[in-house]
Amino acid sequence: MEAAQVFTKLDLELRPDPARTVIRPFSFAYPPAFAEGRALRPQAVVQRILGLDDAVRERMFDFIAGPMRERHRNVERTFLRHLEAIGDELGDLTGVNERDRLLIGAYFSQEYAFESAALFNPSIVRMPGESEGADGGTRFLLSLRGIGEGHISSVTFRTGTWDGGEVVTIDTPSEYGVPPCIESDHEGWVRLLCDDSQDISETVIFPVLPSQRQGVEDLRMVNFIDEDGSELVIGTYTAFDGRNTRQEMVRGVDLRTFEMRPLTGAMTGYKGMALFPRRIDGQFVMLGRQDSENIWLLRSNDLYVWEEGSIIMAPQFPWEFVQLGNCGSPIEIEEGWLVFTHGVGMVRGYCIGACLLDKADPSRVLARTSAPLIFPSAEQHGGYVPNVTYSCGALVHERRVLLPYGVGDESTCFAVADLDDLLCAMVQI
Repeated sequence: MEAAQVFTKLDLELRPDPARTVIRPFSFAYPPAFAEGRALRPQAVVQRILGLDDAVRERMFDFIAGPMRERHRNVERTFLRHLEAIGDELGDLTGVNERDRLLIGAYFSQEYAFESAALFNPSIVRMPGESEGADGGTRFLLSLRGIGEGHISSVTFRTGTWDGGEVVTIDTPSEYGVPPCIESDHEGWVRLLCDDSQDISETVIFPVLPSQRQGVEDLRMVNFIDEDGSELVIGTYTAFDGRNTRQEMVRGVDLRTFEMRPLTGAMTGYKGMALFPRRIDGQFVMLGRQDSENIWLLRSNDLYVWEEGSIIMAPQFPWEFVQLGNCGSPIEIEEGWLVFTHGVGMVRGYCIGACLLDKADPSRVLARTSAPLIFPSAEQHGGYVPNVTYSCGALVHERRVLLPYGVGDESTCFAVADLDDLLCAMVQI
């Protein structure tokens, strides 16, 4: 079977929805050249608000609070939290009643459509604690990269069921988006709490740290099982501050509370790192593309420190001559470690292939696809970024594969295949 015939594309697509929003902090200040000798700009805004007639303030609050309550959970709590976060900049608010505090908080908040421009680069894992859905299908958790105003990337989630065949059902996402707040910072972990989120689709992880100012990009999730049998959804992602990138890690405590921290070491200042689902010979193992050309294998005794790695797979075929990288985390199957790859070729076209690594020694590449499995088709050549098909992870159930993938850095599609057909499409190395 030819590589292009392995996957069957499904009639299912997830597209960006500008109606899904969160409320995030809004800050402003005078330009440095005009700041000297003046009160802080937030204080000036507060004085203007408090100088209004009380009846005017009442009408203003009713105007803003009504729509915000309809579109967001606990909007009052969000406004007050934003107010408290910049309390030192606002001056003395002693004696200001709660309504006016809420009104002031609204001035330091903004509604943000986190997936208005794009919804792509999906990663998928089995839903923690669930093996099958109600009809015997596999329940899964899907992460997506959303892009909003200013080309800022956030992470959003969906849940769904796959019947193991060609039926994939995505649960209807909540109409709400719940922004994270930093609950604590302990032992290197920043704990994020999404208030009262009843559904994982409400959880939105957008930049909250300086290292993430321009985006939280391309989460690669894995169901990691440690040597003591404990299981946790762990993901690696790229934090981008507008100039520099680095790898950070997030772990989902209960899918509404997350903890994140930076990874350190010589191997972590790059994109694309993805964790194996278990230790190998007592070590943690990752794949990455540290030199932006080849696939690297990294090993470490410390999950958070990655100092060493080596190249295990280099570009060989025309569709990957510019760059070769892993898509998501390796998937353990009977024959070895299945890894989906991406290759960059002519006109910066991104295609998806695959390879098989030795189970005992993943530095050994046993086989790989010589032609792409998924590639930009004629009807998919456009998009937010043209000529791109890209994935951050796949799911295997028995001997079937479900591959969600981004198209044109804009939307997300799905394809399924028989694992045996996929392996047959590879060439031995």
